[in-house]
Amino acid sequence: MNTAIHHSAAIREIATAAPPDFVPLHLETRTHVSTAVMCRHLNRKEQTARGWASAETYPDGLRPLRVMGRLAWPVAGIRKLLGVAQ
Repeated sequence: MNTAIHHSAAIREIATAAPPDFVPLHLETRTHVSTAVMCRHLNRKEQTARGWASAETYPDGLRPLRVMGRLAWPVAGIRKLLGVAQ
């Protein structure tokens, strides 16, 4: 029984771990960030962001750039969506 408790705690920790390039929004200096970082800020799953990009139904100001097959999300749009002033 103890193994199951430790196992589920480890899975929960991995699932909530920040991406390696994650920077708190108030310290962010990049103009665009990866899908993983954007989703961490907005508390969304990456599948949701990819769906937004594919269907072009992203929130206002959050239109991603497509760079070599990857999505780059504007930090200004993330700040606007969260109501955080620069």
